[in-house]
Amino acid sequence: MRPRPSWGWQDAAACRGEDLVLFFGPDGERQPEREIRERKAKEICAQCPVRTECLDYAISRPEKYGTWGGLNEDERASERRRRMRRANAA
Repeated sequence: MRPRPSWGWQDAAACRGEDLVLFFGPDGERQPEREIRERKAKEICAQCPVRTECLDYAISRPEKYGTWGGLNEDERASERRRRMRRANAA
């Protein structure tokens, strides 16, 4: 059983109050629009004081959709594999 998440970090998130579609995208979104939307979301994440906490949360769940901690789904999957390799090597 996973520990209950701590949500306190969200209070300081740079994305707080932003439109969720910016971070999760609409159904049927085409690739060019997705790239533009993700770039905008990542710009907000880049300025975020709790980016690390957000990314750690998304990787530990694991969140399957959206931009979390400045990474999209594919980038988080790569980061998750990297962390697992590092943990196994330790």
